[in-house]
Parts: sequence; structure tokens; C-alpha cells
Amino acid sequence: MSNALVKAAADLQGRPDGGMMLTTCETVPGHRIVRVIGLVRGNTIRARHVGKDIMAAFRTLVGGEIVEYTKMMGESREQSLDRMRAEAVARGGNAIVGLRITTSTVMAGAAEILAYGTAVVIEPE
Repeated sequence: MSNALVKAAADLQGRPDGGMMLTTCETVPGHRIVRVIGLVRGNTIRARHVGKDIMAAFRTLVGGEIVEYTKMMGESREQSLDRMRAEAVARGGNAIVGLRITTSTVMAGAAEILAYGTAVVIEPE
């Protein structure tokens, strides 16, 4: 990560919402977009853990949610969102519109989570 992204990520820590409006919509109600910065993204690739695989195997015998994987994927999503926010802040944005999250298999036992959207500058109407 570049120095600007590292600083931006540090600036976002401790803020309950990551310091920025994120929306899957193309607009933010009550605000107007005054500048479009462009595409921003954040990703992470996670591999399964042997210990979690063993617990997951036991859970498949009795059914139900595999909480070990749910937790791992949730943490991965948040890390991807944090990296995307940091890029937007480093480029001067204060919101991200059109947010999307996707996942793909990179190799057996490893998946990528990618968050992307359009960084913008918004102001109240």
C-alpha cells in the first residue's frame, strides 16, 4: 500500500462508520454529488485454516451455520471495505456510491473478496 493509503487507513480507524458514507445507490438522499473522483476498490484474499476446517467438518455432520467461516468471511469483507474507504479518502472523497462486493475463488481453499464503488465528494443540499 502507498504511504497515502496507509495514512488514510489510519485516519479512518476508530470511526464507527469508517468515516464515510457508503451506499449501493447512485445518489445519497439529502446530499448532492459535487465531484466524481472515480473507481475505488479494496480487496483481500483469505485461505481456509486447518483448525477451522476440522470444526466445520464436525458442523456439517449435525447441520447449521458454520460460524468459523461466517466470522472469517465477515472479517474479510470489513477489511476490503476498509481498504476501499482508505483509497477514497486518499483521493479526496467523502462518500462512495454504487458500492458492490463480489467474491471469487483464487485457488482451492482460498477466496478473494473485492469491494468497489465510485468515490465522490458530497455536500448537504
